[in-house]
Amino acid sequence: MTTTQPGSTQLSPSYKLPIVIALLSLPLLFIQLGIGLFVAFLGLFLLYQTTTIRLIFTATALEVWRQENILKTFPYADWQSWTIFWPPLPILFYFKEINSIHFLPVLFAPNELKEALQTHVSDLSDVSG
Repeated sequence: MTTTQPGSTQLSPSYKLPIVIALLSLPLLFIQLGIGLFVAFLGLFLLYQTTTIRLIFTATALEVWRQENILKTFPYADWQSWTIFWPPLPILFYFKEINSIHFLPVLFAPNELKEALQTHVSDLSDVSG
């Protein structure tokens, strides 16, 4: 986890999920070629996303960046709840805004994600408990 500006936190990437998915494709390639190729491409796509996408928690919003360009800003004022699915092996981050819901694969350090959420949106409910 790195601090970019005062009060903001950039999450470190985690390559665990894309690597596990890519490795799971290897036996699938021998069992069912089409499914194996799909899972392999999914793993490679997530690996690419892990290297290029960054989440930055600022004082007022969660920002999604690709390299040097901001893709989307999610103001905390619009958030209603959040959770990280399957705490033993975090694979999916969910948060609900007033008019929409969002699911993100956990392509960043899960402990840093939870710490940043507790720091920046601690007043919201973590629906996982």
